[in-house]
Formats: sequence, structure tokens, C-alpha cells
Amino acid sequence: MSNALMERTARITDRQRQVVELIAQGCSNLEVGSRLGISPRTAKAHSDVLRQKLGVTRRRQIPLAYRALTGIDPLLADRPGSGSR
Repeated sequence: MSNALMERTARITDRQRQVVELIAQGCSNLEVGSRLGISPRTAKAHSDVLRQKLGVTRRRQIPLAYRALTGIDPLLADRPGSGSR
């Protein structure tokens, strides 16, 4: 992995990874907030930061951009035995 790629990946926090996984599952900001114990507004803020970090314009593009950057499928990230973390 190149240094630039590792740097971009490292800048995605654990909480942002959780948000990516929930977005990949089709959760709204209200659902993301409910599952993570944060407000929908905070969930939206995480989404906005992720869009900027990943270089995409739409929320629904976040999971694909995350996978392209990290090689980790956010839909499989929390499943036991997936080996993606």
C-alpha cells in the first residue's frame, strides 16, 4: 500500500468506519444516529466529512469509494470470519 493511500485510510476514524458500514446497509441518518447513539445531525456531519475525504459528491457513493480506497467491503466488515479488518 502506498504511503498516500495509508495516510488517507488512517484519516478515516473508527466512528466514520461504523458510519460507512451503516450507509452501506442502507441506513438513513436517523437510523445511523439511532444505532450509534448520536443525533441524526451528527450522523449527517460524519457523512459530509466522509464524502469530502473519499472525494465523492453523493452519500450513496461512500461505500463504493471506501471499498476502492481500503479494499474492505463495508457490508462484510462486521461479520465474523470476514477477515476484512
